[in-house]
Amino acid sequence: MAGRLEGKVALVSGAARGQGRSHAVRLAQEGADIIAFDVCGQLASVPYPMAVPEDLKETARQVEDLDRRIIAREADVRDTAAVRAIVEEGVAELGRLDVISANAGIASFAENAWTLEEDAWEEMIAVNLTGVWKTVKAAVPSMIAAGNGGSIILTSSTAGIKGMAGIAHYDAAKHGVVGLMRTLAIELAQHSIRVNTVHPTGVNTPMVVNDYMATFLESPDFSSNMQNLLPVEMVEPVDISNAVLWLASDEARYVTGTTLPVDAGFLQK
Repeated sequence: MAGRLEGKVALVSGAARGQGRSHAVRLAQEGADIIAFDVCGQLASVPYPMAVPEDLKETARQVEDLDRRIIAREADVRDTAAVRAIVEEGVAELGRLDVISANAGIASFAENAWTLEEDAWEEMIAVNLTGVWKTVKAAVPSMIAAGNGGSIILTSSTAGIKGMAGIAHYDAAKHGVVGLMRTLAIELAQHSIRVNTVHPTGVNTPMVVNDYMATFLESPDFSSNMQNLLPVEMVEPVDISNAVLWLASDEARYVTGTTLPVDAGFLQK
């Protein structure tokens, strides 16, 4: 039986590990070829170890083991020219572009909004909001030119729907992604390109599960931010990937402009 994305091509940012790798692999399992990129290096304001080149190679290996093609390159989501070059290479090699999963993101904490370092604010907005816009900016022209419609899934967060203490910069960026999505959904509807956001609760990835994050997640001030309604501390990357897959597939062909929580009921608390 053909997969739900058979014959299609998906672009995934932040694909070296965590949710990005999971998205790339899950979409490939359903027949998609993949264009993948990740910065694969450490950013100055990020206090936990970020992905390395070997991580992106492992993503490529897992996709290739599924007998799908993948173009995997290192690039900073803040670098418009680099992202555009990867999209152009991928489309030239794989023939089309149908799905964009703008997933790349970083996280950090501050005691409160007014003591947050300016560098941390600016890098967060640059990666988690401007980087999403730059990914779309680089990729949408190829989708429009192909005339096949398509689906764009922007990764927001439960912090893109409700405020959370200690992450004003992250919260602002993830709320901004929702505004971007809603505008893109209007602008791209005439091209039959759908645009939606996914909003995970805490996910079992290296961005969340590390020594730095553990310090904040265990603190009384922040732990109240991370209590799900369902009896699960965190969801798994594949839980988000399944939502991305659904939004990418024809099963969601009339779903656009929506905010889809995958949050174990977190937003109801």
